[in-house]
Amino acid sequence: MSHSIQTIPLLNLALAFIPVIAVIIIIGKWQLGYKSSLYAVARMLIQLLLIGYFLTYIFKTESVLIIVAVLAVMLFSASWIALRTLSIPRRTLYFKSFLAIFLGGGITLLLISQAVLNLTPWYLPSYLIPLAGMIFANSMNSISLAGERLEAEIGRDVPYKKARSIALHASLIPITNSLLAVGLVSLPGMMTGQILSGISPLIAARYQIMVMCMIFGSAGISAAIFLTLIKTDLKKE
Repeated sequence: MSHSIQTIPLLNLALAFIPVIAVIIIIGKWQLGYKSSLYAVARMLIQLLLIGYFLTYIFKTESVLIIVAVLAVMLFSASWIALRTLSIPRRTLYFKSFLAIFLGGGITLLLISQAVLNLTPWYLPSYLIPLAGMIFANSMNSISLAGERLEAEIGRDVPYKKARSIALHASLIPITNSLLAVGLVSLPGMMTGQILSGISPLIAARYQIMVMCMIFGSAGISAAIFLTLIKTDLKKE
């Protein structure tokens, strides 16, 4: 198997927005506030176009400082976005969100990049940055789901320990569903991309196993740390 990934013409890429537009129309007709979805799609488009150009340069760099700076921006941004759904002011919980993602995601990234993949050099950007993106994003989503559910349970006067368990369980539902469905219902992004690029499905499967382990671990650890750290903040509410 040896072939390159097809380049998508811009006109063809535009067709991918048809179902997106359909959903935004539905959201508008159901009076759910289409502006936030429209903003999210527009921001996604701009960010991905910019990052495409940016990564072309980053992947060629040999500067450790640049790679560390990129990882720091990703970490700071994920820590801020994770708190979007909570009623407690972001500035109050930001350090705790940062610490949770730094510990849960950072340790997982270190293990995967330096022990599993044994990258040379250790900061190899074409591997380290995409892996960090997957880890930090899943940690961010897990914290967001866990925090929102914990607030809801505490608001219903559920004891903290029980509410914490419910929140952690809820935060892991998406990744747990992915673990159950992978290979049966879906072929995840990394595995699909590697297969399309001509890599053996058996090798692609090994990489996907690594990815599933790292996102489950980082999401669970980050959420658990965050739920523990915000206990006192919820009591103040």
